[in-house]
Amino acid sequence: MIMPFPAPEVTAGHKDSVRSAYVWLTAAAGALGGLLFGYDWVVIGGAKPFYERYFQLNSPSLEGWAMSCALIGCLIGAVSSGALSNRFGRKRLLTLAALVFAVSSLGTGLAAHFVVFVAWRMTGGYAIGLASGISPMYIAEISPAHLRGRLVSLNQLAIVFGILLAQVVNWLIARPVPHGATAHEILMSWNGQWGWRWMFAVTTIPSLLFLIATFFVPESPRWLASKGRNHQALRVLERLGGRAYAQQVMDDFAFASEAQPQRSVWQELSSPGMAKILLLGVVLAVLQQWCGINVIFNYAQEIFAAAGYQVSDILFNIVVTGAVNLVFTLVALAAIDRYGRRFLLLTGVSGLVVIYTVLGALYRMHLQGKPMLVLVLAAIACYAMSLAPATWVVIAEIFPNRIRGSAMSIAITALWTACFLLTYTFPILNAALGAAGTFWIYAAVCLAGLLFLYFCLPETKGRTLEEIETDLRMSKSKETLNAHRTHGI
Repeated sequence: MIMPFPAPEVTAGHKDSVRSAYVWLTAAAGALGGLLFGYDWVVIGGAKPFYERYFQLNSPSLEGWAMSCALIGCLIGAVSSGALSNRFGRKRLLTLAALVFAVSSLGTGLAAHFVVFVAWRMTGGYAIGLASGISPMYIAEISPAHLRGRLVSLNQLAIVFGILLAQVVNWLIARPVPHGATAHEILMSWNGQWGWRWMFAVTTIPSLLFLIATFFVPESPRWLASKGRNHQALRVLERLGGRAYAQQVMDDFAFASEAQPQRSVWQELSSPGMAKILLLGVVLAVLQQWCGINVIFNYAQEIFAAAGYQVSDILFNIVVTGAVNLVFTLVALAAIDRYGRRFLLLTGVSGLVVIYTVLGALYRMHLQGKPMLVLVLAAIACYAMSLAPATWVVIAEIFPNRIRGSAMSIAITALWTACFLLTYTFPILNAALGAAGTFWIYAAVCLAGLLFLYFCLPETKGRTLEEIETDLRMSKSKETLNAHRTHGI
């Protein structure tokens, strides 16, 4: 058996820095699932003009199905991730996700028929569904409280890097398309026959790197403790933060566990007050998708074409959007533990409301060119520093330890359901309402989400997972007591 990353033997003066480096290295390895998630999810946007011609997709419903079919796999992966991670642990699920990523990437690149293409996209979607929930949960469970926001945000940084990597790879692989090229000319070109295949197949390389990394990371100490394997949990925590830190976490975990009655997962999920916590996680997950930003990534071709850009210019613009996404994710990484999750979310969603409203108005005025690109980049910046990283951080923090896997599975399932509806309906909405009406709908969704977050989202920065659980449990107890008093019980 391959052992986890060894904790180096060093002098006392360097222990803190080495352990910090070990924590960051472990979190980065876990976040590789996010990199593959980002790459696999966005690579299809650059391949879209070419595989559509190859498979002769000539209706909005077929185009929407090709883009959204992977989400069926995402839903299956998300639904199964809770039970599987609770039973087998976080580490084994990361290994499974990496393996499925590698196989499905090759399968998609080799697909000769549309049905086969869809089947492999669904298989890759299953890996995305697993990684999207397991990676942030794993990182949250190995992270000290004062670093957790930044460390979990590494998952989003990896997603963004994967997005940018896919955009750059697409741009480099695709050979220049002459202005005014017909559909038949695109089909018979190298891009139309082979280029789009390489765009998908390249994912195999980072998938294998992720697979190798999963054999070296430790298992989640909180999962080990939840299974009664306290000695192993203590050893992992000592490698992560030292003996004093390890003992404190184990004491906090024991206190939080003893304070809760022993109930099944479903009894816990349906207990008083848990519905409110689940609702917060589900709404936040849905808002991250229904804010509409993924439409910009997945349907960049249509959006920039409507703004007057040609195919080659569109591919370059897509790379620019990825670069902006990366820069502002780094901004969020620096700010999330300083200013908190609530501040970033309220600021970013407010920005999206304004930008989408203006963007819709400019589309209605048939304005083309750089102003549209600037607004799209501004929307991506707002999303990258708020909903993108903070959603994963919050839903990895707010659920109790014993049911975190199952509760996150519910939230992630809601996320991918929302993503499927968003991706599938965009071509239909765009055809019926035009770009202006579609972006105004997204502005209204963001406004509703902003109001919900303002009244319902607590701040969680700087607290251990056990402290958050205890605080929320006390809040639930107060709500139950007040309800009893109100009804005269």
